[in-house]
Amino acid sequence: MASSSGSKPEPGFSPLQLLSKKVTRAKTTMVDLPNNDTSAVDSEQVPSSLAAIAPILRVANEVQKENPRVAYLCRYHAHKKACAMDPTSAGQDAGRFKFFLSWRLEEEKDKPAGTGFTEILLYYRRFYEQKIKDDQYTKKLEEKTKIYRIAIVLYDVLKNVVQSSEIDDQTKRYAEEVERNREQSVPYNILPLHAVGVKPPIMELPEIKAALQAIRNVGNLPMPQVREVAKVEDDNLVMPKESSQSVTDILDWLSSVFGFQKGNVANQREHLILLLANMYMRNSHDENSTESNDHTVEQLMEKILKNYQSWCNYLHRKHNLEFPTNRERQQLRLIYITLYLLIWGEASNVRFMPECLCYIFHRMASEVSGILGGNAHPVGGDTYKLEEAGDESFLGNVITPFYQVLREEAKRNEGGKTSHSGWRNYDDLNEYFWSDKCFELGWPLNTTADFFVQPDDPQPANAHVSQGTTGKMRRKTNFVEVRTFLHLYRSFDRMWIFFILAFQVMVIVAWTPSGSVIALFDEHVFRQVLTIFITHAFLNFLRASLDIILSLNAWKSMRYTQILRYILKFVMAAVWAIVLPISYFSLMQYPTQVLKFLSSQGRDWRNQSFFNYAIAIYMIPNVLGAILFFVPHLRRTMDRSTMFPITVLMWWAQPKLYVGRDMQEDIFSLLKYTMFWIMLLVCKLAFSYYVEILPLVGPTRSILEMHLDNYQWHEFFPHLTHNIGVVIAIWAPIVLVYFMDTQIWYAIFCSLCGGIYGIFSRLGEIQTLGMLQSRFDTVPKAFTEHLLPSSSDANQARRRQQGKNISDFSRMWNKFIQTMREEDLISDRERDLLLVPSSSSDGSFVQWPLFLLASKIPIALDWAKDFKGKEDADLFEKIKSDPIHKQQIIQQIFREVANSIQQHIFLTEFKTSELPSLIEMLEKLLKKLLTDNVDARQYKSKIKYDLHQIMEIIIKKVMRNGHKILEEKLMSKNIGINLTKVKCLRAKVSRLLLLLTVKESAIDVPSNLEARRRITLFANSLFMRMPGAPTVRNMLSFSVLTPYYKEDVLYSTEDLNRENEDGISIKFYLQKIYPDEWTNFRDRMKKDELEWEERLWASYRGQTLARTVRGMMRYRQALELQCRLDKAGDNALNDEDEKAITESAQALADLKFTYVVSCQGYGNQKKSSDARERSCYSNVLNLMLMYPSLRVAYIDEREEIVNGKSQKSCYSVLVKGGDTLDEEIYRIKLPGPPMEIGEGKPENQNHAIIFTRGEALQTIDMNQDNYFEEAFKMRNVLEEFRKDHCGQRKPTILGLREHIYTGSVSSLAWFMSNQEASFVTISQRILANPLRVRFHYGHPDIFDRIFHITRGGIGKASRTINLSEDIFSGFNSTLREGSITHHEYIQVGKGRDVGMNQISLFEAKVANGNGEQTLSRDVYRLGRQFDFYRMLSFYFTTVGFYFSSMVTVITVYVFFYGRLYIVMGGLEREILQNLSICQTKALEKALASQSVFQLGFALMLPMLMETGLEKGSRTALLDFVIMQLQLASMFFAFQLGTKAHFYGRTILHGGSRYRATGRGFVVFHAKFSDNYRLYSRSHFVKGLELFSLLIINEVCGESYCSSNLYSFTFSMWFLVASWLFAPFVFNPSGFDWQKTVEDWADWKRWMGTHGGSGIQPDKSWESWWEEEQEHLKNTNITGRILEIILAFCFVIYQYGILYHLQIVGHSKILIYGLSWAVLLTTLLVLKMVSMGSRRFSRDMQPIFRTPKAILFLGFLLVMTVLFVVRGPVASDIFAAVFVFLPTGWALILVGQACRPLLERSGLWDSLKELARAYEYIMGFLLFMPIAVLSWFPFVSEFQTRLLFNQAFSRGL
Repeated sequence: MASSSGSKPEPGFSPLQLLSKKVTRAKTTMVDLPNNDTSAVDSEQVPSSLAAIAPILRVANEVQKENPRVAYLCRYHAHKKACAMDPTSAGQDAGRFKFFLSWRLEEEKDKPAGTGFTEILLYYRRFYEQKIKDDQYTKKLEEKTKIYRIAIVLYDVLKNVVQSSEIDDQTKRYAEEVERNREQSVPYNILPLHAVGVKPPIMELPEIKAALQAIRNVGNLPMPQVREVAKVEDDNLVMPKESSQSVTDILDWLSSVFGFQKGNVANQREHLILLLANMYMRNSHDENSTESNDHTVEQLMEKILKNYQSWCNYLHRKHNLEFPTNRERQQLRLIYITLYLLIWGEASNVRFMPECLCYIFHRMASEVSGILGGNAHPVGGDTYKLEEAGDESFLGNVITPFYQVLREEAKRNEGGKTSHSGWRNYDDLNEYFWSDKCFELGWPLNTTADFFVQPDDPQPANAHVSQGTTGKMRRKTNFVEVRTFLHLYRSFDRMWIFFILAFQVMVIVAWTPSGSVIALFDEHVFRQVLTIFITHAFLNFLRASLDIILSLNAWKSMRYTQILRYILKFVMAAVWAIVLPISYFSLMQYPTQVLKFLSSQGRDWRNQSFFNYAIAIYMIPNVLGAILFFVPHLRRTMDRSTMFPITVLMWWAQPKLYVGRDMQEDIFSLLKYTMFWIMLLVCKLAFSYYVEILPLVGPTRSILEMHLDNYQWHEFFPHLTHNIGVVIAIWAPIVLVYFMDTQIWYAIFCSLCGGIYGIFSRLGEIQTLGMLQSRFDTVPKAFTEHLLPSSSDANQARRRQQGKNISDFSRMWNKFIQTMREEDLISDRERDLLLVPSSSSDGSFVQWPLFLLASKIPIALDWAKDFKGKEDADLFEKIKSDPIHKQQIIQQIFREVANSIQQHIFLTEFKTSELPSLIEMLEKLLKKLLTDNVDARQYKSKIKYDLHQIMEIIIKKVMRNGHKILEEKLMSKNIGINLTKVKCLRAKVSRLLLLLTVKESAIDVPSNLEARRRITLFANSLFMRMPGAPTVRNMLSFSVLTPYYKEDVLYSTEDLNRENEDGISIKFYLQKIYPDEWTNFRDRMKKDELEWEERLWASYRGQTLARTVRGMMRYRQALELQCRLDKAGDNALNDEDEKAITESAQALADLKFTYVVSCQGYGNQKKSSDARERSCYSNVLNLMLMYPSLRVAYIDEREEIVNGKSQKSCYSVLVKGGDTLDEEIYRIKLPGPPMEIGEGKPENQNHAIIFTRGEALQTIDMNQDNYFEEAFKMRNVLEEFRKDHCGQRKPTILGLREHIYTGSVSSLAWFMSNQEASFVTISQRILANPLRVRFHYGHPDIFDRIFHITRGGIGKASRTINLSEDIFSGFNSTLREGSITHHEYIQVGKGRDVGMNQISLFEAKVANGNGEQTLSRDVYRLGRQFDFYRMLSFYFTTVGFYFSSMVTVITVYVFFYGRLYIVMGGLEREILQNLSICQTKALEKALASQSVFQLGFALMLPMLMETGLEKGSRTALLDFVIMQLQLASMFFAFQLGTKAHFYGRTILHGGSRYRATGRGFVVFHAKFSDNYRLYSRSHFVKGLELFSLLIINEVCGESYCSSNLYSFTFSMWFLVASWLFAPFVFNPSGFDWQKTVEDWADWKRWMGTHGGSGIQPDKSWESWWEEEQEHLKNTNITGRILEIILAFCFVIYQYGILYHLQIVGHSKILIYGLSWAVLLTTLLVLKMVSMGSRRFSRDMQPIFRTPKAILFLGFLLVMTVLFVVRGPVASDIFAAVFVFLPTGWALILVGQACRPLLERSGLWDSLKELARAYEYIMGFLLFMPIAVLSWFPFVSEFQTRLLFNQAFSRGL
């Protein structure tokens, strides 16, 4: 019976071995089980094909201890059911699991004692009577849910193992009662809608009741006809399948009509109720009203359906939001809202296509209107007949067809290898619905329509954009992402035209004899300047041509009006390109026409030149554009106008698209960023003219007039006039710098304006604790004004304004301090010093925290000693100089000394010199009061004695006449020693003791730098501008969403203690990095061994999910405290209804805040046999158990057996923590695997976003953190969505600043921290205001949730093109009339990469993403739709930065290759003999500007400004100096190469992909081979190339060494050193001798290992070499040609140096041909030797060695003859290396680009071996300096100090 699935296992067999091939468990997680306990394993590792039995096994585990026999029967039933579900074991691991169950049943068969199957009958009856019948109205809701779930499973087992006749009627009645309340068994998310009995506080909220009442208004709706279906048993479903649906609300009604899934309905029901309830709260004036609000429903419908209505207007279609007069408008509005939410909730990947959702809603709303209005069906003409739809009808009939199209197109992408033009991404498919063609899809969907048809054959990966397509290929929509740099010109053509025309004008003016700007008024000069219109016409023609060429593949999908516009634009551009030059030449024949026109001012217009008329007509569009630019309201009106003339005008000005309309800013914002750019451009153009262009004109004139014919090589163009080659070589780098240095000017202006704006924003007003001390008296008032809601109670408001009562502030402040203690940032003593005591009973004064009073009494005692015999006035003048003494000390002693003070006899009546002895005795007394009294009698006597001593000192020593006012007998009576046991009195005694004993200064408490930063930043933020705080009831509700993949959740004990090769563990590392926090942790724990707490402590200091979850849960803590302050006022903590207030606060917190972590692989991790994945699962489960309000969403892949075959299905599932395991809340079936369509992170977020709630959504990465004091300001920042923005759009994304918490890990981490900090502060501050081009650069921005879920979500997900998915959400928001702001009064923590390789991978990923952005339609549309100045801001803050980085590197190459041309051609000496050329410094000055960018100073300038703003100028300068000493410039120069390489490669060839950087602590040494693999092509090859160029210029260019350009080469040498050796300088133990030896051996082993299928790149050079060329396999023909052209640059070495050899006597071309013959012969000989060594070296060794000896002797003979005939040839040998090595490398690059040809010719293997030889040479050249430096031990020690902070260096 029990072992029917297999034979009995052998004795000693472990059941875990049946579930996995090896036992793999994390040993240190909270939910881990003993090695022999499989109770949780069997229920949690059920194969997906048998998922329905998991609840049965869970119940078996629940009742195991109470009744093993019943547990056995449950397992028996589960096994029987598994065999029935999958009899053939077709599902994966199904057979193994059934065998496990049969083994366990066999093991337990005889162990449980019982009475047979009837045991479960008795148990069920007893279970019901004890836990359901009597206690169901008294139990907690979670416990009740669990009980009902067990009862349902038990009865199901009972029915299957006991005969029906044996079940008595009483038991059946029990079962029927349980079945009626079956919904009680369903776990709830936030709202327990099916709760019976005493309902939770959240369900008693009037707004929840009002929302429920509104959606349950279904009495007048037509009910569908029910089709009876067989009941399907599936206990694992959240809602059971029934024969008919009971329609209880609008969602049930819509589900019965359209067939939405039950999980989706349940999810959206709660979603809608919470939305309505939160909006009711803000709109209702009566807190107890349960009536629904029509205005609220209308407001919600307007927000949700605004995009749909806009879509209908764009397509000139009438929307289907019908409101029949015989229906309630509120009910209809709720139906439409609900319909959209249900569509959105089940749309899966289609959610990224918002207009597709609009189309679906349009059709379904039409059906709803027809049903409710009794209209005829638009297709058949019959009236609508309502029949109940199946549970998955909508998914199968509507969503799945769209998903299949997405999936097929994603397959054509081939993992990013296919050209973008060869497949349709999300945007292409969504933009199909921007035209009327979408209505051809019909309804129900016509799956044979062109939209759903897929091509027969995929387009080749390297197909060109203009290549024709085959089969039924669907074209791109509106835009084609072609890999070309021309996109930069097409998208930003106005900028390039402006710079080109400005350059043209400056060159013309500089070429005049005076070179003055006044020369513009000269007739001849002005006539030449007019040629800019001709240039503009040609550039305009280029843009029109690009519009046609680059969009050709999308023409079939475009509207005919758009195609007509492209053609007309091209024709008009061509006409102007012809007309303007012709008319200009006619003007040249009559040059005085210009003066006549200017002098007559147009009066004699009939006699003017045709060129003048042509210019006037040509400029009309620009004049109109300028007018509209300064009148944005008019432009906005014209965009929306439907008048035909205006429509035609706007159609001509810009393409008519659904997005990109109405993007004009208000006039004030426009003027601000216009002035910014006008000032910047004036400075940039002035610098370019006077420093770059004008000084070069004179030397250029001289060069043009010189006659140069003394060439030292064979000149191919000896008769080229005016030495044009030399001019190009000199001017080319200047031109590149001219186009690049605007980026430098932007960095300067950004820093200046950002600093000024920060000052006006009051940033940095409180930089230190000393500053806080001086202003602490104003902090409570600022807190009350900003962070507490305003009250209508006039008395309370007046009291708060006076600042007399700081009860609310003290509670918040003390909670803030307590959280820092929990985080171990401060010690217990520091906590006591920082706490603010509650206000005094009379509320007359504020009690200060002790850290501000620290050392005040000792200082006062010192003053008292110094004032013997002096006047009272002198003493009190000194006391008044310290406000703390004045306000606190004097107030406390005033009553005792009032008379003496008034009579000015204080020093006469009191001996102040005796106060120290009094204080000493008082300290002793206070310490005794705080000790525990064991012997009360003895304790009392000690207290009495100390009091006597104190009085003795007062009477006899301090007071001169004390004996007159105090008698000793008064001290002998009652002493209340038990008073110190009272908590408040004991706290006062402790406070007084601290006040007397603390000697530290206030600026020394706390000592932890992070704690000091948080305190000062919080205090500073209270004085910044922020919206007022609403009450918690009135605040916007919000969710937090964190995407998680497989990163660290919690460090295990093994992780913490695992030592690396240097013997350093993470635990040791953290103890050295955070020594004070480790000490505080040990003090807090009070124990030596606390494994779990140590894991948490370490995890909270790493970039782990646990840290993120803890931080985000601070929001809930802050909300609960705010609720208490709102509800209970000043007496909240002492109220008798404390429990009610707490429950109400928790209910409001649930209503306002939701946190969802999207762990896409959580389900797979649960079932995985991998130890790490199982650990991730258990750790995530632990987090859910720690935080009950945490929700986890994951994608569950299930196998379902259909007709005996296994089919995979995917579900979006939401779970929460239960007692010990997770509980499933919602399960929604998906049309297919969602992660196969787009990029991982946005798809992960998209599947989970349906489980978020509220009107705002904060996106948080899994390596972020949050702080309690910042969470307290969340309701303030959410008000930014609601406040009036003075004519500007209301924001749709709120940008927040970040604090990089990883800056203290290492020097590299500090560099990155400073760089990132400047970007998230000063840079984004300027981007948001005044530039108005801030986008979403990553988390933790806050989204207007409803705006974004109806417009495509919070990111774009198309593969490859949306690699940087975050910024595309900002693009999308801006294009769809959104607005993005930035706020710095609140911050969120953020971790960054801390190791060199991690940082480089991150920079490569970002550069890849920017390369893809350059090609994207979003950048194109923003570049074309922004006005000119806003477009400049957009360019230089996004892709322009990376293009400028690339141009900086190109400038270096152009300069040196130009130098190479001049030096190798023999022209240098002759040119520099000219004094005017030799003495000019123009080139040096011009290139010096790009050196600023090259060395990273452009990045450091914003850092310096921001640090100075927030920490002070001295700190900023000190940090700058330290960064330079730690080689920050080398680091930034190295990253410049990373940006340039990956940005350029991405645009040319593609190959961009997500690069996992890892977020761990970099305490390990990276091997030489790892660094070589990572940086070989991006840095090492380029560095060696530049090194060769520098050597040639230094050796061959003799006059070059004494020229003014010599100083410029320093930056070049520094750049070369950075690119070659930075990875080793910043590599831990990079110069350790033992490591160096091991690295060399490892590198040789890696180089010698042969590759092949399955060999990883890190194991073999061949595999890595093949991977490095992956981008060339998929590039197009243009990319291959460019690679070949760039490779031929290396041939210049050979051509130039060859003619400088001493053995070459003339410069005939024959010599060059002979050199190629020598090179090819050498390669051929080497190839023959190589082939011979492989074929003959073993069998014919003697014969083979003879030719080798002959070749060697021949080589020696040739060298000897040359030495005798031509003299010493040592220099020639050295030069020959530079002749042939670069040429060989060029051959390798050309061969890689032409790989298909070489493979067909059989030369590929030879090329591979040649490449291997070059790799050996490069590796040796790089390794040699490292080996030399490794000989010296001090180098390694210096490097360690350089990389890590001092504490870690000591520990190391």
